[in-house]
Amino acid sequence: MSRKKKRDLILENIKLLTAGAKGVAIGRTEEGKAVMVSGAIPGDIVNVRVKKAKSKYYEGEAVEVLEKSPYRADPKCVHFGTCGGCKWQNMSYEKQLDFKQEEVYNNIKRIGGIDDFETVSILGAEEQYFYRNKMEFSFSNARWLTQYEISSEENFGSKDALGFHIPGMWSKILDLKECFLQEDPSNAIRLAVKEYGVNNGLDFFDVRNQEGFLRTLMMRQNSKGEWMVLFQLYREEKENREKLFEFLLEKFPQIKTLVYAINPKQNDSIYDLNINVYFGEGYLMEEMDGLQFKIGPKSFFQTNYKQALELYRKTLEFADLKGDEVVYDLYTGTGTIAQYVARNAKQVIGIESVQEAIDAAIEHAALNGLTNCTFYCGDMKDIFNDEFMATHPKADVLITDPPRDGMHQKVVEQILKLSPEKVVYVSCNSATQARDLALMKDHYTLVKILPVDMFPQTHHVENIALLIKK
Repeated sequence: MSRKKKRDLILENIKLLTAGAKGVAIGRTEEGKAVMVSGAIPGDIVNVRVKKAKSKYYEGEAVEVLEKSPYRADPKCVHFGTCGGCKWQNMSYEKQLDFKQEEVYNNIKRIGGIDDFETVSILGAEEQYFYRNKMEFSFSNARWLTQYEISSEENFGSKDALGFHIPGMWSKILDLKECFLQEDPSNAIRLAVKEYGVNNGLDFFDVRNQEGFLRTLMMRQNSKGEWMVLFQLYREEKENREKLFEFLLEKFPQIKTLVYAINPKQNDSIYDLNINVYFGEGYLMEEMDGLQFKIGPKSFFQTNYKQALELYRKTLEFADLKGDEVVYDLYTGTGTIAQYVARNAKQVIGIESVQEAIDAAIEHAALNGLTNCTFYCGDMKDIFNDEFMATHPKADVLITDPPRDGMHQKVVEQILKLSPEKVVYVSCNSATQARDLALMKDHYTLVKILPVDMFPQTHHVENIALLIKK
């Protein structure tokens, strides 16, 4: 089949049966071949334009919904379907949770090859909107135009934009009118910055030619309603910068600190930039069940505060510490979980590959008066070795919270050598978690799992697994 014919292939009357990886809906042809469909939800009957044809499955997009799913909901956001950020906003929240739990369960069974375990009902979020405490937006002097705007002869005004990248298009920015991810005054601040920039002739960034003034805007807030605003500016324009900042500080008294960075690089990464404090202390403080954390512009901190707190509480519950245990916390990050469990343990040893995160973990432990936490920096597969285990106390309980790729096989092998009585595995990707559990199943019994929904309106889901040594 030619490339053109593949593109033109339309599959008709496909009943979508369930949800699959990355939020696609899955149906089957009459011949039984799987069809993975974007732009629709389980329960829909659709016509599908094939984008990729493989021997065992098709990938495509819905071009017509013939019959709507009973699970459909009305999307709140005017940008739904273009933005790409909340792909499940058109599905009822109850069904979102059902499909997330089903995905985790199926991954453990199919990929992990494990059958006999308890599945605790998924922990849904109380707040299905406005749950993020950090958002980043990009400026552009060439906003994304809809097909209607392109074909119309009307003048739609300024081409400047402040919003999100269109999925798969690095140079195109969707100008956001509203967003339901971060609570007010997030929308108000973003819209005020956009309006001020346009009205005062400030140059929005030109990503293709790498020039302009306003580059990115990041906002964070803590649970007390205090806000941090961070601007990345492509070049210094002192007078324009100060007038913009003063305008914002006067209009939004919720801003506790305002910081900025000059970034003439090819990318928007902040981690190698110098941060300048214009107003306030340059950080926010956050409290979690009595623990204090200092959150700066570069800090990693769970973006859904309320669900993160529930995740930590459940992790501690799974660990079931009595007070005399040595706990290892792998991929400790800024030591949030390590410190959360430290008050119930004899000693906690945290390991992480990012030095800035370890520095923050040490600072936070001192801030919280925790003298039983020790942190080490290094690549997990290299530092967590036989020598490390020989020179440190044996772990009674091991907690691991790796990135999406899961654990390196060498790390899994070291855990089996260390042989703690209990392992609590926190994961943001149940597929790689299941792969790792398969490597451990001859030595450990999977007792139970608990999916936790950190990101409503998306397909993402966390999972906590409890393993006990056989």
